[in-house]
Amino acid sequence: MEFALNKIDKHWDNNRSLNQHTNDLKRKVMELNGVKEDTDSRMKAELQPRKTLKREVQIWLENVERINGEVQNLNKRIGESSTFTRGFHADDVLKRTREVEELIQQGKFQEGLVVDHPQWIGQVLSTTRLSGDGTKACMEEIWKCLMDDEVGKIGVWGMGGVGKTSIMKLINNQLLQEREKFDIVIWITASKEMSIAKLQKDIAGQIKVTFCGDECETRRAGMLFETLSRKSRFVVILDNIWEAVSLEKVGIPEPSTGIKLVLTTRSIDVCQKMGCRAIKVKPLVEEEAWNLFSEKVGRDILNVTGVEPIAKKIAKRCGGLPLGVITVASSMKGIDNLFEWRNALKELTEHKQSISGLEDEVFQQLQFSYDRLNDLKLQHCFLSCALYPGDRSIGERELVQLWIAEGLVEEMDSRLAEFDRGHAIMNKLLRNCLLEVFQGSGNKRLIKMHDLVRDMALHITREKPRFLVKAGMGLREPPNVQEWSEDLKKVSLMRNWKLKVLYPLEMSPPKCPMLTTLLLPCCGIKSIPEGFFNHMDGLKILDVSRNPINSLPNSISNLKNLTTLLLAYCDHLEYVPSLSKLGVLKKLDLEGTEIKEVPHGMQNLSSLKYLNLENLFKNVNEIPSGILSRLSCLQDLNVGRTVISGKEVSELKKLETFKGSFYDFDNLNMYLQAFHGREDLSEFIILVGKRKWEKEIYTSKRIELWDCGISPNQIMLPRHIEELHVTNCAYYGREEYPIFSRFVLSSLGTFSSLQYLVIWKINKMKKLFSPNSMPLNLKELKVSECWQLEEIIASEEIGWEERGRVTMEFCLPELKRVDLEVLPQLKSICSVDAVVVCGSLEWFAVKLCPKLKRMPLKLPQVLPSSPPKLCIYVDQKKWWESVKWDDPDTKSLLMPFVSFAVKRPENVWKRKRDELKLERDKLKLKLEQLELDKMKLEQLEPDKLILELDKVILELANKL
Repeated sequence: MEFALNKIDKHWDNNRSLNQHTNDLKRKVMELNGVKEDTDSRMKAELQPRKTLKREVQIWLENVERINGEVQNLNKRIGESSTFTRGFHADDVLKRTREVEELIQQGKFQEGLVVDHPQWIGQVLSTTRLSGDGTKACMEEIWKCLMDDEVGKIGVWGMGGVGKTSIMKLINNQLLQEREKFDIVIWITASKEMSIAKLQKDIAGQIKVTFCGDECETRRAGMLFETLSRKSRFVVILDNIWEAVSLEKVGIPEPSTGIKLVLTTRSIDVCQKMGCRAIKVKPLVEEEAWNLFSEKVGRDILNVTGVEPIAKKIAKRCGGLPLGVITVASSMKGIDNLFEWRNALKELTEHKQSISGLEDEVFQQLQFSYDRLNDLKLQHCFLSCALYPGDRSIGERELVQLWIAEGLVEEMDSRLAEFDRGHAIMNKLLRNCLLEVFQGSGNKRLIKMHDLVRDMALHITREKPRFLVKAGMGLREPPNVQEWSEDLKKVSLMRNWKLKVLYPLEMSPPKCPMLTTLLLPCCGIKSIPEGFFNHMDGLKILDVSRNPINSLPNSISNLKNLTTLLLAYCDHLEYVPSLSKLGVLKKLDLEGTEIKEVPHGMQNLSSLKYLNLENLFKNVNEIPSGILSRLSCLQDLNVGRTVISGKEVSELKKLETFKGSFYDFDNLNMYLQAFHGREDLSEFIILVGKRKWEKEIYTSKRIELWDCGISPNQIMLPRHIEELHVTNCAYYGREEYPIFSRFVLSSLGTFSSLQYLVIWKINKMKKLFSPNSMPLNLKELKVSECWQLEEIIASEEIGWEERGRVTMEFCLPELKRVDLEVLPQLKSICSVDAVVVCGSLEWFAVKLCPKLKRMPLKLPQVLPSSPPKLCIYVDQKKWWESVKWDDPDTKSLLMPFVSFAVKRPENVWKRKRDELKLERDKLKLKLEQLELDKMKLEQLEPDKLILELDKVILELANKL
């Protein structure tokens, strides 16, 4: 009877509370559907071409749809129930509420909603705006053929510079949007020297086929054919084909339904031989050419009296070729002198030269722009760009370094000034449209020459200055003896991976007394004949980097005019001949080689400005004393992890950039004191201690402290330091004294430049910052595994009465990221009467900080009306629910941005590992304390010793 009454009581309780539970479920469903609406908006933004929804997102969307249906049915059943039977639905309501809560948490998707579609391949290309109705009509015709299943091969042809590649780049990007038609778009840039092997390699790279290296051409073709045949919808674009290509030999299946081939060429014969539907790209009509010319030269110039009629004649001379119009117009931009315009027309009209494979009109226009540079050094800088492979972009910094080495940029007081001058030269060439610029990773500029422009440059260098350029041509045999002529000025064989042999061993060494530049990187060279450099007395630049070479010939030692020797990443190189006679050598790069000791005679390199020894000394701990201090001209020094003397570095008065290691703080101080009153280095990355570098480097002004003892004495740091890592160090100051107060700058001032601070594994530290030592421009703060840390910003020794109960604000306007991990004693971020204002915070993570109970963050960007760009990551939901915020509304507003650690098995083990590490370190601390107690006890008299032991036994008994 009692059992039945209890069941009835429970049922009536359920009945009474059902309305509350139903309202809770309704609110949660509304919240879930709000998250789904946000997800739908994100999907529209993220679901770009070649992207697909993550499977977990698809499952979540299905579950949201399912739960909405189930809740709707549940509400219907409750509505149809009698007063007595309604209570039976209470458990269902609670169950659905829990499911909805879980879906809300799962719907954060902090790492994005989409992934690359595994079956979609393609790359968006940089494009330029097309000019002319004819060009646009041509593009429409190409597109129509691509959509027509009856057309398998399309040949886009026309004279050089008419815009074939520009059209196809736009087509490429448009195809990537056409998800219903094609899954794969393969773009291959060919050239005059294109081989079957190079085509195969480029295609393989895009469709993820790996060659071992020893396959024959036929086997590689088979591998490509097999992979492509499994893909039924793809387009292959071969840009700049010079002769007919056998698709069978390459491994491209014959086009059929869903498979297309598009090629661009200057010859209709190529289109016909390959069975293509030929589409001709015609030049611009006169009016279109004039519109493009006037746009590029600027209307302000054309308003000068008498200029427009001459400008129209010049535009007409460009023959409707967009490349020519743009290049010539750019060379005349900013010229408002009528005499110069008349002279320009005369020069352009009188040009008679032409070269094989180039139309006369195009060559005349490009040669005109080259001549109008009117500066011999500027022209030589331009010609040097042709030393690089035609189908690859070049890093802007790499090009400027070459110009500096060649003496094309005049020598200045600092490397920074020389680079600035080099970039100014680059901008002149870009403004004249003789070079093209693209954006690389990290906002670095990449430079490229149009193939016609490069052809023109190579034509010029067949006479004077004479170049031998066979870069990136897939050579297997070296140039023949006749090509090494006595009047050669520059030779580039770079990026011929299978060359292996530089010069026939049976032949006498080449006689090239005028040769100044020899570029041989990435050629697979294993050895250089002993006397190869005997007749190259004028050689200034030698680049043999990234070759599997074991040693260099002794004839290098006699290259008395050598200014640049580049041997970086010759990872088999163990020996470099004596450098003692290379008195004018300015740049020596030995990074990543296997050399085990400093090259003989390095102390004689009195002109050396750049020295890179990083990753060199794997078996040598130091550079012999006295060598570095004799290199008085050094501006850029990189010794990596090799420990050097701070005194020797301090004697290098011209140093601008430095990467190296000091044994201790004394050496760091010697180095810093020498720079007191002088301009700071533009770049420094310094390691103090004996550990490896951190992989992630955010800035160019960084100090790392590894395994150092931080004493009560103040530690000096560079005044403009931007990044500080303090790792695995012991703190020997007073525990209550904030550790950051131990650091001072080499000149008076605050840490206003410090942006990144990482504190990891610091023993015996209880406080990190004092209230007046906070670096106010900090962007990232990471603190982890500091077992005794109690406060991030220490509380001041001032009472409430003295302060007048005014809340103190620490404003960190630049702070974007905070990570607090494995800090078991951390109790507060700042004092109870203070807050930290972080208006730019984007990431806040707390892991294993069980004693942290208050969150004093003030986040002005968190408003009900505008969701912030913020992610909060915590390891335990229980901790988040218990932590108190000064403003309760902030906590509720932040809830949608909180992610909890997913309890996957590996995360459980990771957490267990962290907890075990925590216990281990606690035991280590106890052992240290016992050792101290032991030392004290050993100094006591026997009677006092017995008394102390009784105390210890009593304490242990109480704990147990």
